[in-house]
Amino acid sequence: MKQITSAHRHHQLTNINTWTADSQWLVFDVRPSGASFTGETIERVNVESGEVQVIYRAHHGACVGVVTVHPVEDKYVFIHGPAHPDARWHYDFHHRQGVIAHKGHISPLEAMDITAPYTPGALRGGSHVHVFSPRGDAVSFTYNDHVLHERDTTLDLRNVGVATPFGPVTPRGNHPREYAGTYWSVLVSRTTPAPQPGSDEINRAYEEGWVGNNRLAFIGDTLSVTGEKVPELFIVELPHDESGWKKAGCDPLEGTPQTMPAPPAGVAQRRLTFTHDRRFPGLVTTPRHWVRANPQGTEIAFLMRDDNGVVQLWLISSAGGEIRQLTHNSSDIQSAFNWHPSGESLGFVLENRLARCDAQTGKVFFLTSDHGNPPSADAVVFSPDGKLIAWMEEVDGFRQLWVTETA
Repeated sequence: MKQITSAHRHHQLTNINTWTADSQWLVFDVRPSGASFTGETIERVNVESGEVQVIYRAHHGACVGVVTVHPVEDKYVFIHGPAHPDARWHYDFHHRQGVIAHKGHISPLEAMDITAPYTPGALRGGSHVHVFSPRGDAVSFTYNDHVLHERDTTLDLRNVGVATPFGPVTPRGNHPREYAGTYWSVLVSRTTPAPQPGSDEINRAYEEGWVGNNRLAFIGDTLSVTGEKVPELFIVELPHDESGWKKAGCDPLEGTPQTMPAPPAGVAQRRLTFTHDRRFPGLVTTPRHWVRANPQGTEIAFLMRDDNGVVQLWLISSAGGEIRQLTHNSSDIQSAFNWHPSGESLGFVLENRLARCDAQTGKVFFLTSDHGNPPSADAVVFSPDGKLIAWMEEVDGFRQLWVTETA
């Protein structure tokens, strides 16, 4: 085990894509915790030398965080809060945007238009946890809507969206908080405030993960026949070309004053798991995790309780079918997880140690000892070359970055 950072401040890793493509640098922000959005810089640290570089520094009262890296280029995408925040417009789920830093240049990911009639390809609120597709051309995110939030907060439902390189998009600018974006952005999930109990309808879409370059899986909150929330796994097939991304279905891409922006034509979410009748139904939300497909795009992993109530890793084919329990541990998996780049194993926290399990047999191998404070549950991330795994752990009151070898 090697401690990479030591400065007396916090270091926060995102849950995926925190390594540069050459496996030499880890990117992070400096929030005091995942829920406290007060950091002003996006930085990176060299895992060999410990050198720290500032990628971006926010100004005018804005805060930044949740950075991820392009799979090939020296390009970073992260959340940017509002500049010059005030009582009416400050950082919130529906008041934040994606920003790309590349070769010293900063560009807004998505456009925002909050005055009707709205602009196709622009959003109307805040995006969050931006992740490049495996090929690097598109960016997924979760989303909350300012327009519906202002109308009725119960209508502002969490959704999943995608930004594609078919911009720029420039709204008319009828509001001082509107801005242009370099990408064409749309939502790809559909939610409803009141799902029909026992149906495939959902009122929240979140914790998405890429399945290859043309599909996204995510968690959707369904209702059981008795009205209990049951998180299930869903998948959407995405358009393959610019015309597909820009073709509206029966509802407008840009939304209306009464409705959320709608997915492009032909983009329909499909439910993969049906767990309402299990003893412990639904994917777990504690620990918080993001569903993840293997690099081949053939299997999707998620966390769910077994019949004894223990949180385990489960797999399902991305085409659908029966779920398969992968791990059979005696205690809960304690963190978010990720696949090794080979697709042959997955990494996570178990028994307060970093662990790796075989993707076929579920056999667990421990990579670290229990040497003090437990690893953070937020992020366990393999390097692109597969040789190292990174996590966060508190040292003397500050969250520091650590790595260890995966062999």
